[in-house]
Amino acid sequence: MIGRRGFLALGAGLIAAPAFAGAPLSRGVRLLMVVSRGCPFCAAWRREVGPGYASSTLGRIAPVAEVDLDGPWPDGLVIGARPDRTPTFILLRDGQEIDRLIGYDGPDSFRLALRGLLRSAGLLRG
Repeated sequence: MIGRRGFLALGAGLIAAPAFAGAPLSRGVRLLMVVSRGCPFCAAWRREVGPGYASSTLGRIAPVAEVDLDGPWPDGLVIGARPDRTPTFILLRDGQEIDRLIGYDGPDSFRLALRGLLRSAGLLRG
């Protein structure tokens, strides 16, 4: 479980990034992408997957929101452990972690792995 130092509630305030301007992370299904400054794999995901993600089947099921590894983190998240690598993709349902993907190895392997997570969570058929 996450220690008292701020990761059960994960942060002191909401992130002021446009990714959080929509539905709060504490409601529905979301894919939280944990990033860090200068992360080449984060940049590759943004370039290779990001432009079409929101309109894809996967993006409609689990819209993406970004948070910096160093915070601030949105209030109310319950995750198993704070990520230590970027990118880390945390699948959330109503603010609680369902599962996660660590790293990015290209668009095809990302989509395949995310489909697997969504199927395991009962969010995607076939």
